[in-house]
Amino acid sequence: MKTEIRELLEKVRNQEISVEEAELILKKAPFEDLGYAKVDFHRNLRQGEPEVIYGAGKTAEQMIGIVEAMKQRRVSPILITRLSEEKAKLIAEAHEDLTFFSHAKIGVVGEVPEPDGLGSVVVCTGGTSDIPVAEEAAITAEVYGNRVERLYDVGVAGLHRLLPHLETIMQAKVIIAIAGMEGALASVVGGMADCPVIAVPTSVGYGAAFDGLAALLSMMNSCASGVSVVNIDNGFGAGYMANMINHMS
Repeated sequence: MKTEIRELLEKVRNQEISVEEAELILKKAPFEDLGYAKVDFHRNLRQGEPEVIYGAGKTAEQMIGIVEAMKQRRVSPILITRLSEEKAKLIAEAHEDLTFFSHAKIGVVGEVPEPDGLGSVVVCTGGTSDIPVAEEAAITAEVYGNRVERLYDVGVAGLHRLLPHLETIMQAKVIIAIAGMEGALASVVGGMADCPVIAVPTSVGYGAAFDGLAALLSMMNSCASGVSVVNIDNGFGAGYMANMINHMS
C-alpha cells in the first residue's frame, strides 16, 4: 500500500493524473464488509504492514473469503496465524499459493519478499520445546522482509551453548528471546546485547510454571535494561515488533 500511495503521488506530480482523480482513488472504501469480517485495506498505510488473519476460531471458508478479498486488492504476502493443518488443506484447495508451516501453525499466501531490514533479527530459545513459538516469531519476521538467524536450545541450564554465539548476539539489530520454565534467558541475553530484546514467555514448564505465568513475571522483572515483554506464547507479536524496529530508518 505504501508503494501504491507513493506511485499515485508521483503520477500527480508528473501530471499523469489529476488531483481529482487521485482523490477519487484514495476515497475508495478502506475496508470491505464480507458479513462475517470487515477486511481492513488501509492497515498497511497506517501501520506499515497489511492486516493479518488470526486463524483460530475462523472456519476455512471464512479465511478463503478473506484471502480472496485481500488478493483482489493486491495484498501480498498474506499471513495467517494459528492455522490448523486441517483448515490449511482446505484453504490450499482454493488458494494454491498457500505455504503452510505446520510447526509454527502459520500459513503464507504469496511470495515472501527479499530481506530489506536494517540488520538481522536473532530468534533464540531456552529449549527445544519453545521452538513452535520461536518459529511463529521467525516466520512472521521473514514474511515482512527481515533476515532471521535462529539460535535454538541455548538456555541457562547449559549456558556454554549460548556463549559461542556472542558475536551473533552483539551484531543483531533486534533479539527475540523465547523461554518457558523460569524465563531466565531474556535477562541473560539482555545483559549481553546493545539492541532491543523482545522477551516471549512460553507455556512450557511444570506445575508451578502456571502455563507461562512464571516466565512472564520473571521477564517483566528482568534486571537487564532494554528488555520488553509480549504475551505468553505470542511469537507473532514478537516477530511483528522486531520487524517494526528493524525497519526504522
